[in-house]
Amino acid sequence: MVHLDEKVESLFEQIVRRNPGESEFHQAVREVLESLGPVLSKHPELTRHKIIERICEPERQVIFRVPWVDDRGEVQLNRGFRVQVNSALGPYKGGLRFHPTVYLGTIKFLGFEQVFKNALTGMPIGGGKGGADFDPKGKSEGEIMRFCQSFMTELHRHLGEHTDVPAGDIGVGERELGYMFGQYKRLTNRYESGVLTGKGLAWGGSLVRKEATGYGAVYFVADMLRVRGEKLTDKTCVVSGSGNVALYASQKLEQLGAHVVACSDSSGYVHDPDGIDLALLKQVKEVERARISEYAARRGRRSRFVPGGNVWEVPCQIALPCATQNELNARDAATLVKNGCRAVAEGANMPTTPDGVRVFLESGVAFGPGKAANAGGVATSALEMQQNASRDSWSFEHTEKRLAEIMTNIHRTCYDTAEELGVSGNYVVGANVAGFLRVARAMIALGVI
Repeated sequence: MVHLDEKVESLFEQIVRRNPGESEFHQAVREVLESLGPVLSKHPELTRHKIIERICEPERQVIFRVPWVDDRGEVQLNRGFRVQVNSALGPYKGGLRFHPTVYLGTIKFLGFEQVFKNALTGMPIGGGKGGADFDPKGKSEGEIMRFCQSFMTELHRHLGEHTDVPAGDIGVGERELGYMFGQYKRLTNRYESGVLTGKGLAWGGSLVRKEATGYGAVYFVADMLRVRGEKLTDKTCVVSGSGNVALYASQKLEQLGAHVVACSDSSGYVHDPDGIDLALLKQVKEVERARISEYAARRGRRSRFVPGGNVWEVPCQIALPCATQNELNARDAATLVKNGCRAVAEGANMPTTPDGVRVFLESGVAFGPGKAANAGGVATSALEMQQNASRDSWSFEHTEKRLAEIMTNIHRTCYDTAEELGVSGNYVVGANVAGFLRVARAMIALGVI
């Protein structure tokens, strides 16, 4: 574990005491604080204005019950959350996650990361996150609709295009957002397109939003390789997960001439040495919502499914963890390094454990942290907000060009910040410091609020 600067060690201990049992939140906070020692020495006003304490205390935390009726007529009960962490740069912006493991600590860590991620985009959006311990898997369309309507019945009072603008996340896609937007419209009597992003194209959505997080992560990898004099072309890639981020990261890797040979879900992974058949994978995962083993069964050839296996065992030059938090540990990182991995970009939020990150950095692997590498999703959400505000709809090509420009700017910001701090190539420090300073300066300008 990296030793914290003495200026922030006591602050971190205080944060842990104030937020007991929230290990993921503690991890996210510590990872940022580890980068800030030199910054605090150079900018004493940050300490004077208690910026760290204020950033680590969400502006608002909403916890509420979500009652709904299943298809048998039985009442079910879930818990909903919305944590509005920081609005110094703009309205709160961050997704909603529906998964049985969701609890307050999950939402706080995601919201905390979101603040700096959103700041790095350079766009006027603050950070927040929300969700519920509801599992959409195995639920009927009617049950999902009734849950979403109940969830939005409470949450709507805390939202607005100038207040808080949620999007989707794990377990929340266009279907769920449609049910929630319909309920919001019904309750408020307003067609306020900008209150949610990730919407369907027929009702205010943006082209490229579905692809944006995965595409953005690949653009970031390409930029990390470029400054090292390398290209993505012909690189062997492994992508964990097989959801939205993983699918479109794989698609963009293919478009740029790389070869994706493995992907996964919670049941295991598929290794396809001939290259993942993306059309088949999309059919299995997006259309049929089946397990990834079904891909291997239909693909045949040399493709094989490894039940309960670790996808990081597959040799590769590029790795993109795109599934969930803390999925890649030090042992996995060491295996990737041993097998010749050159670059890693986090498509998911905090998917690499701190000791795993340390292995990559010490081994000289180009490592793109989630708050930089997967910022493409929220950046395109902000572009969707722009289109909604102007009652406009942009072409796929125009929107993707904007996304590519934003990701290049994020890479440049992180790279240049690391250079200035004397830790060339350390995108973790670069992202943490650059994002923190943008938020901190806005907070100082707005006064003690």
